[in-house]
Amino acid sequence: MSDIEIRDDREAGRLEAVADGEVVGHVEYFVLESPSRALVPVHTIVEPEHEGKGIAGSLARELYTIAERESIVVAPLCPYVVRWAERHPEVAPAADPELLRAAKEWLIAHPGRF
Repeated sequence: MSDIEIRDDREAGRLEAVADGEVVGHVEYFVLESPSRALVPVHTIVEPEHEGKGIAGSLARELYTIAERESIVVAPLCPYVVRWAERHPEVAPAADPELLRAAKEWLIAHPGRF
């Protein structure tokens, strides 16, 4: 397998890990606009044959890199990203509880989105 390329498909709300032209993992997310702008990851999925290769961690790290570049925060609802952030506080600051509440409310208000 060649190196993993990570690409952000903002319109689809997917951060994708691509190897040899094939999507091998992704994070589904949305952009919260209020009370402040934040990236909100909801699901992290890695294809079974690619598990254990660090792909999910690379996706989580890239999500935080994108947020930093855009001067916004990450408000993770995805259990994997929550655990990853707890293990990497140097690059993944804790989300404001108000943002997490707003993100959960947005998710409830948009059933079927994820």
